[in-house]
Amino acid sequence: MADEEKNETPPEDETAAAAPDAEASPDATAAEAEAAAEDASESEAAASEADAEPSGAEGAPAEDADASSEPPEAPLPPRERRRRERAAKAAAVPARPPTSPEERQAERATTRQRKAAIRGGRRPRVRDKARAARGEVSEPMAARPVVRPGTQKTRQGIVVSDRAAKTITVRIDITRRHPEYRKVVRTSSTLHAHDENGDAHIGDTVVVRESRPLSRTKRWRLIEVVERAK
Repeated sequence: MADEEKNETPPEDETAAAAPDAEASPDATAAEAEAAAEDASESEAAASEADAEPSGAEGAPAEDADASSEPPEAPLPPRERRRRERAAKAAAVPARPPTSPEERQAERATTRQRKAAIRGGRRPRVRDKARAARGEVSEPMAARPVVRPGTQKTRQGIVVSDRAAKTITVRIDITRRHPEYRKVVRTSSTLHAHDENGDAHIGDTVVVRESRPLSRTKRWRLIEVVERAK
């Protein structure tokens, strides 16, 4: 029993050594707590920086995604599309240098003559083709009267009225064959001609020529009396 009591009683040196450790433990605990707090604050700061960097890096793709998710533009109405096409075409054409009125008039006259020559060459070909299709013999080009631009027309007709002063009414009889039914069709038209001396009378056969406008209805002038009425 005495040996057990001796073993259970700690030695005085160990008790003395443990006492200072017990007394120093509060200070060590405080230092460890401060160190742990500093470590925690540093870890939180690093975590916050790490969170901030991914968010910034992910921001650009998000914006790109928003931009790519925008709906496509609606198609333009046909009128607006044509207006833009005309504007683009007009902008592509270089501007013409300024010209004088005389130059513009000369250019218009040249264009008219060129188009008249094209029309004058096409119409005889169309008539010849139609005559060939009908089996008729067309007269040669050299035998046809050449009508140049500005040439005054001439008509022969019968006077149907001479009541107005210095004016006669002439009936122009037209006889032609129908191109499809081959029937002879007779038509007539009237025109007013200027008779300065009153030579023509009702029933006379006269020749009139085209002239400048002489009144509201007169565009012709008496040339000669071919045959007097009986």
